Amino acid sequence: MTRSWWGWGEVGQAVTGEEAASLVARAAALLPDHDFTPHDPPDPASLDLPAPRVAVPPRLRAVASTEATDRLAHARGKAFRDVVRNLEGVVGPLPDVVLRPRDDDEVAAVLEWCSGEDVAVVPYGGGSSVVGGVEPRVDGPAVTLDLGRLDRVLEVDATSRAARVQGGVLGPHLEDQLRPHGLTLRHFPQSFEFSTLGGWLATRAGGHFATLHTHIDDLTESVRVVTPAGVAESRRLPGSGAGPSPDRLFLGSEGTLGVITEAWVRLQERPRWRRTASVAFASYEQAVDATRAIAQSGLHPSNCRLLDPAEAFLNAGSSSGAVLVLGFESADHPVDDALARALVIAAEHGGEASTQEPGDASGAAASWRSSFIRMPYQRDAMARRSMVVETFETACTWDRFPALHAAVTAAAQEAAGRVCGAAVVTCRFTHVYPDGPAPYYGVYAPGRWGALVEQWDEVKASVSRAIVDNGGTITHHHAVGRDHRPWYDEQRPDAFAAALSAAKSVLDPAGILNPGVLLDAGRRGRLDP
Repeated sequence: MTRSWWGWGEVGQAVTGEEAASLVARAAALLPDHDFTPHDPPDPASLDLPAPRVAVPPRLRAVASTEATDRLAHARGKAFRDVVRNLEGVVGPLPDVVLRPRDDDEVAAVLEWCSGEDVAVVPYGGGSSVVGGVEPRVDGPAVTLDLGRLDRVLEVDATSRAARVQGGVLGPHLEDQLRPHGLTLRHFPQSFEFSTLGGWLATRAGGHFATLHTHIDDLTESVRVVTPAGVAESRRLPGSGAGPSPDRLFLGSEGTLGVITEAWVRLQERPRWRRTASVAFASYEQAVDATRAIAQSGLHPSNCRLLDPAEAFLNAGSSSGAVLVLGFESADHPVDDALARALVIAAEHGGEASTQEPGDASGAAASWRSSFIRMPYQRDAMARRSMVVETFETACTWDRFPALHAAVTAAAQEAAGRVCGAAVVTCRFTHVYPDGPAPYYGVYAPGRWGALVEQWDEVKASVSRAIVDNGGTITHHHAVGRDHRPWYDEQRPDAFAAALSAAKSVLDPAGILNPGVLLDAGRRGRLDP
């Protein structure tokens, strides 16, 4: 496959032809005065890139690249603001070199060289960050450490249902290697095709499944991390009360403490029974109450995704109001009874159900699944046509949700209306817990070519302020990166920030690992976005 250097996914999967025409027609119906003229990405050869500022030592030259497209492709993640800057040909901070180590020894050699030469190191998995987590936004030279060659399942323990896996493996390749054993990690984020196990661990990624084991944390048995101070490897255990968890130190560390090169992960048998249904609600408030009741029922649906009326209309083809998409699956037993009980709960809150047989491609649930995969490609297509199309997510307790939802929606609509003139704001629940939901918001607004990044940044600042002020987390599963730092600093306790800084000073004494992410860059000055 050929990855797009400027946008999401594969070049061959980009939105074109009838799909593009249909997408523009729907948007034009809402925004008849907007100019939907597409803007093509520049040829990388036409961009004036600065020359590399570092000389790679002989030992590492075989795994080093300074090719222009390689440096550009590794310079940013895949957020809306990343895509727009690429489309506009705005060259920001670039890695001087892209390094692709073949084993732990070469990872350690990179860290040793960069520590001695004061070169920043940005660990890189699939590059799907949407929060500035892989952008070398630092003062001075930087290299990107691409783990893509560390992509094998090294060992499978079928008795314990676990596997030792290298950190650079992409989601599909991981599942391909597990399939002959009849096992699965069962972790499918939206970025599944283009993100890695190491990236999931480093960012505490959330999977597609809405309840029970929602984060990669729940599936982690032990980790192996190469740091400038040495290798840290935790013991394989089903659980332990022996002090603070060493795994928890590195889960969510976003490449600031070390490079995750391997992990033992918990597996499951591949599911045999699946049932899905969609439930329509005339009242959004009743739909929220029904979702909460199901989340607290102990049924643990694999999918429990609530779409508000705007989200249901745009991405599930429904015009009947809010839609709850439900799914159950099991490798051990039929799930008809569980689905039936969930539908009874939904009916008690005014929901009208429509069930689907396995393989049925019709209905809101099937429409949602198809739309879910195409969303990032469609976002890129609309960005090319000067639309502001982006998302943000959070989590809060159920008692806080009504106030948070009202405040966040109002902030998004006010800010987007002010800088763009109009906006559609949508909400869906990506995950639900007994004590609260994880709302995921979408913003669709007419932008101005040449000002799209600034327009989105104003909206993002407003909604982030509303999230933190109303009891939400600045991120449920997108991570902190550089873009969420101001609000993350408010959310975490000061004493914890000091402890994290102390840990970094021991593990990364030269301060080379992903400077500016989670913590200040130390002696390295930060650059403006």
